[in-house]
Amino acid sequence: MPEQPPDASPVYDLIGIGFGPSNLALAIAIAEQNDQTDALFLEKQERFGWHRGMLIDDATMQVSFLKDLVTMRNPTSGFSFLSYLHSSNRLMDFINQKSLFPLRVEFHDYLEWAAARVADSVRYQREVIAVDPVTEAGDVTAFDVIARHGADTTTYRARNLVFGLGLEPHLPDGATPSERVWHNRDLLARVEQLTTPPRRVAVVGAGQSAAEVTKFLHDRFPDTEVCGVFSRYGYSPSDDSPFANRVFDPDAVDHFYAAPEHVKEMLLDYHGNTNYSVVDTDLIEELYRRTYQEKVLGTPRLRLFNVSRVAEAVETGDGVRATVESLTTHEKTVLDCDVLVYATGYRPADPLRLLGDLGALCHRDDQDRPVVARDYRVRTDPELRAGLYLQGGTEHTHGISSSLLSTTAVRAGQILRSISDRRAAPLVHSGWSLP
Repeated sequence: MPEQPPDASPVYDLIGIGFGPSNLALAIAIAEQNDQTDALFLEKQERFGWHRGMLIDDATMQVSFLKDLVTMRNPTSGFSFLSYLHSSNRLMDFINQKSLFPLRVEFHDYLEWAAARVADSVRYQREVIAVDPVTEAGDVTAFDVIARHGADTTTYRARNLVFGLGLEPHLPDGATPSERVWHNRDLLARVEQLTTPPRRVAVVGAGQSAAEVTKFLHDRFPDTEVCGVFSRYGYSPSDDSPFANRVFDPDAVDHFYAAPEHVKEMLLDYHGNTNYSVVDTDLIEELYRRTYQEKVLGTPRLRLFNVSRVAEAVETGDGVRATVESLTTHEKTVLDCDVLVYATGYRPADPLRLLGDLGALCHRDDQDRPVVARDYRVRTDPELRAGLYLQGGTEHTHGISSSLLSTTAVRAGQILRSISDRRAAPLVHSGWSLP
């Protein structure tokens, strides 16, 4: 049965929906700035976790440790990656390895360490299933957030919502996940469930995750044939040169936001190779070295089908029959696989889907994307006075870093400042909404 909060229940200044790195950074900003913001975060997982399925032992981050949860906003923060290293007695060891890029496993441990320090503001195993309006004199002044936990539901009330739902795994049309067909998000858990080593696996995709999965499976199963399938001629290197990396600077968000629409599209097109479907050069060279070595030895176990696609994948009794088609010759190769792994990326979740009829008050552009102000607040009709903020899903307005760690710390500070300023500003009348 739903529990409606009595009148004496708290009305939070903000509720964060989802508790990944973005809303974790916001929780830390609130804790550090001590501006009396009363916040609660709701997370459907039973504990903090971020891409656990890809915590491969030797995989490293593609972003500097300095772009952690806090440093770009507050370099003296006790929640920094360096503070974590110091508390773990590994600071000098990390310095001695002369790298800006920690292991992904280590960075995840840092995130868990930080999440534990703000655990009082989080309710885990709370899946938000709906958001209802709270009205006053015809205006929406707050939201009732309905969260499910087990067989029960609880309603929490807030003046502002901050959506941090993250990304959803993307599969090609017609692909359905199963015990034999995986998205790489579930890689490690799925591998642990295998009772016998696979004879053949195929990995679909050309990006960093696809290359990492290919290498991991090639290492993990020394007698297994590993087939990579991708539409490019070869894995393309990421552009992490200093000037290109400036597209991830906080200042670049200002430039992107103010740019005309055609310039936004141009910038996303120009700099897609800093992030999308690209691979670290060292990993490309390692995979090439392996294919060449196996060719010399006459033991080709790593096979790459370039300029190709999976035309059909049919599950059989004991595996998946994948038909790989060359995009140039249309020649088809049938691969009988034990496992087919799609490393085909993610798509932003639509946070406004939780709003029900409230969504009609949110402004959208001609491509049905939310119209978002510079402070990450969704623009709405005047009668929706309570605030809706997005952490993610703003690439079209704020640029390529919107779904990445690069500007997370700064963005959290900007959202908190916006909420604090709006709380302090007087409302002239019920029909006026702050920009």
